[in-house]
Amino acid sequence: MRRYLAVFCLLAFTLTLSAQTPSAPKSRLATPQGAQLALPQGVVKDLPVRKVVLYKNGVGYFEHAGTVIGNQRVAIDFTSSQLNDVLQSLTVLDEGGGHVAGVNYNSTTPIEQQLQKLALGLKDYPAAIAVYQAIRGQRVEVTGAGASLTGKLVNIEFRKETDKAGQSSEDHYFLIVVTDAGALRTVQLTDALSVRMLDPALQKQFANYLEIIASAQNQQVRHLQLEDRGEGQRQLRVSYISAVPVWKATYRMVFPRVANGNATVQGWAVVDNTVGSDWDNVQLSLVAGAPQSFTQPLSQPIYSYRPEIPIAIARQNAPQTHEAAMMPGLIAGNAGISQNNEMRAKLAAPAPESFGVAGMLGSGSVTGGGSGGGFYHVGSGIYRPSDAIQAGDVSTNAFDDFFQYALTQPVTIHKNESAMVPILQQDLPAEHVTLWSAREQIPLRAVWLENKSNLTLDAGSFSIFESGEFAGEGLLDPIHPGEKRLLSYAADQAVKVHRGGFANTRTLHHVALHEGVLVEQTSEVTENTYTVSNAATEARTVIVEHARSVNAELDSEPKPAETTATAYRFKLAVEPHQSVDLHVGERALLSEKVVIDPSQDRSGLLVSVTKAAPGLEEKLRPLIDAETALSGLNSRIQEIEQKEETLTADEARARENLTALKGNDAAKRFVEELNRAEDELQAARKQAADLNQQKQSAVEKLNALIAGLSFDWDVTAK
Repeated sequence: MRRYLAVFCLLAFTLTLSAQTPSAPKSRLATPQGAQLALPQGVVKDLPVRKVVLYKNGVGYFEHAGTVIGNQRVAIDFTSSQLNDVLQSLTVLDEGGGHVAGVNYNSTTPIEQQLQKLALGLKDYPAAIAVYQAIRGQRVEVTGAGASLTGKLVNIEFRKETDKAGQSSEDHYFLIVVTDAGALRTVQLTDALSVRMLDPALQKQFANYLEIIASAQNQQVRHLQLEDRGEGQRQLRVSYISAVPVWKATYRMVFPRVANGNATVQGWAVVDNTVGSDWDNVQLSLVAGAPQSFTQPLSQPIYSYRPEIPIAIARQNAPQTHEAAMMPGLIAGNAGISQNNEMRAKLAAPAPESFGVAGMLGSGSVTGGGSGGGFYHVGSGIYRPSDAIQAGDVSTNAFDDFFQYALTQPVTIHKNESAMVPILQQDLPAEHVTLWSAREQIPLRAVWLENKSNLTLDAGSFSIFESGEFAGEGLLDPIHPGEKRLLSYAADQAVKVHRGGFANTRTLHHVALHEGVLVEQTSEVTENTYTVSNAATEARTVIVEHARSVNAELDSEPKPAETTATAYRFKLAVEPHQSVDLHVGERALLSEKVVIDPSQDRSGLLVSVTKAAPGLEEKLRPLIDAETALSGLNSRIQEIEQKEETLTADEARARENLTALKGNDAAKRFVEELNRAEDELQAARKQAADLNQQKQSAVEKLNALIAGLSFDWDVTAK
């Protein structure tokens, strides 16, 4: 309710002001910023668009071309959002030897900066309370609440009233006015209330405020003017980039009623013209790539922050008294007092501070129609090879890391319209298969498509048509010439794949020990079995995807039909109502390094090595025994340390009891306990010292064994 009342009051206030403000011719200086400038005579206002290149990152390259004679100005209109890109990429070429003297455009001071120049202090989209607060102290006339009031506006306040039931009412605003007679009056803001400013200077300020607000709404069109100087008639080309909707690729794959191993692949591009100018007979190219691009607010005036430095003011001297001279005998003893006074003075000092393309079929040209965003007319999606595109209608060009579809015939797409333009129609090898992967347990119908064209099929959607009917749709990633790609489009309910037996066998092949590092080389053989069943009445070609293991190689037949970065693809022919088994074996060579040193017991690992390679028993037995002995010493030392902790606690407790019972007959028992605890503690400490000495000898022995033991043992050869 408060928002509605605020909007209403501001509207009523504005209407009253408009009715009272006399109209007057505006001088050139009074023209609000951003208003449309009249173009001088001889200006070629519309330099037509002749070439459009659209990229997949939402950027378009535009080229205007036309004829100029002598010294002439050329104007092109842009939106404010386009202008930043234009200023960042604008290129002007005079092909007749002329030169561009300058490029100008109507600038716009940010509305916040313009409003700061007004004394009202109002911002954009002010609330009603802010408007009334801006004119406090000004003479106003208030009507619509009984007799009219004339006086100065004191304030506007907000109140919540409570009824007899204790319920709070809606928000209410009240104006406080002091009349010319000196009376203080309070008037509630209602729909019928009207407030008129009586000061002509204030009316002018408010009128300027409204002009700035209105001009901000008209700053969307920017008029860029180029002054081209030269002699005679010349050709002028102006190019730039601008943000545009991303063009979309979509494909149809039509299979003939009698299978021949091919499908007619038809590609379309959906193009939207939203840049604000018509594309009449332009050369259109579509680039399957995304060059790096960004925007900067070059068209907006940028104001740099400047720090505010306070005005330096001379320090004022306060009245003070002066001490008398000290006698010679007291100077040394009062040196500290003088230093303290200096410190006080320092502390007291102040700190510094798309649509239908029937007219294009067969010719390659596109004519836009309709209005608004346009519409797409696809029809049934079933076309004869001659319906959409003919040889030569699209040329291709690869540059840098991009691929370009260039339509050889001119295209017309009016502003705020969309169109579908053909980019491909060709018979390509395509095979129906069923795809199964462990990542997707449901088998999928797919097309194994081979791109034998010289075109890169850009990412997009596709639809499958078989026997004149829709069969499914899906998505494809870019397919370069010569690539073969699986494209799934529907579920295959007739095929089941069961992953059966799994076995994993490890065999030790080689053991080496050098400088205390034990290296084991093991071969790991993994066996997988897949059973593929076909319940359909026709044969199926099934592709089974088996995930590739790291550092593993296939060790079985058959070989995969295709290998990807993450999977092997095995191709199986499965007859109707039959099952086929697929065996996949992989062999991997694994290597493991283990450091042998006294800090960790590796005896268990060494024992396992001797079991896998019995010939190493003799070499490793001394090392195993030394590891075992050291491990036993560590266990005994840990036990004696725990015993020391317990005895120390018993001794402390006995001392506390003895102190508490000093002079008492019962203290004798605690004396005996204390003596016994001290004896046991001394014995434990001696035992711990002996064990640590034994451990030191065991560590030295183990280090000597490790340093003296070095071998390479081929398990399979010995």
